[in-house]
Amino acid sequence: LNKNIIVENLSYFPPESQDKILRLNFSGSNIVSIIKWSEIILQRIPLNFLSSDHLLDYFSNVNSNRGFQIRLKRIADIILSILIIFLTIPIMIIFGLFIYLEDRSPVLYFQERVGKKGVNFQICKLRTMNIEAELNGAQWSKREDQRITKIGRFLRSTRIDELPQLFSVLKGDMSLIGPRPERPEIDLILNEEIPFYDLRYLVKPGLSGWAQVNYPYGSSVKDSETKLTYDFFYIKKFSFWLDLL
Repeated sequence: LNKNIIVENLSYFPPESQDKILRLNFSGSNIVSIIKWSEIILQRIPLNFLSSDHLLDYFSNVNSNRGFQIRLKRIADIILSILIIFLTIPIMIIFGLFIYLEDRSPVLYFQERVGKKGVNFQICKLRTMNIEAELNGAQWSKREDQRITKIGRFLRSTRIDELPQLFSVLKGDMSLIGPRPERPEIDLILNEEIPFYDLRYLVKPGLSGWAQVNYPYGSSVKDSETKLTYDFFYIKKFSFWLDLL
C-alpha cells in the first residue's frame, strides 16, 4: 500500500487482475499508466506505448476543444513577432551584409516546408550554407556539416539565421512555438519510417518548440522519432502558458 505502481496498459490484464489493480488504487496506492508516467516525469509521450485508443483520446479534438487557447496563441504570435522583427531587423541586415561579403549573393534562402494539415509553405532564412550545398538534392543537415559557411556556423549556433521566419509567423503559416516544420523530401521519408508521424500536422509548425528546447540537434530518422515524442506531449498539452514556458 501507499506505493506508486506503473502499469503499461490495464487492458492487457485479465478482468480479475484489472479488478485487483483498481482496488489497490482505492486502497492508497497510486496506479498510473506508463503513458501518464512519461508525461509527468519525462514530459514526452513515447511512441512504442501508444495505441489507437490513446490516439483517439489524446488527439481527436485537439483544435475543436481549445478555441480560446488557439485565438490567444494567434494574438500572441502577431504581437510578439512584430515586436521581435522591429528589434532584430538591424541584426538581419548586418548579418546579411556579412553573408554577401563572404561568398556573395543570395543572402536569403527560401525553402519549402510542410505545415498544418500537411499543406506546404515557404520559409525564409538567412543563408548559412554555400551556394552549391544542394546540387545533389536535399540532404540531412548535420552538426559539423562541411557545407556550412564560416558566418553560417555563427548564425546557426545563435539561431540568428531563423529570424526571417518571423514573417511566416506574422503571415499565419507558422507559430512562434510548435513542432519544427520539415522539408517535403525528408518529411516523406519520416512519414514512412515513423508511426503516427503525420499527427504533428494537427497544429501549426513553430519557430521553436518543446522538442527543440528538450532535445539536442537531430540529424537522423532516430532523432526525429525521439523529437516526435516531445511534439506529441506539446500537441496534447499545448496552451498559451506552455508557450510562455
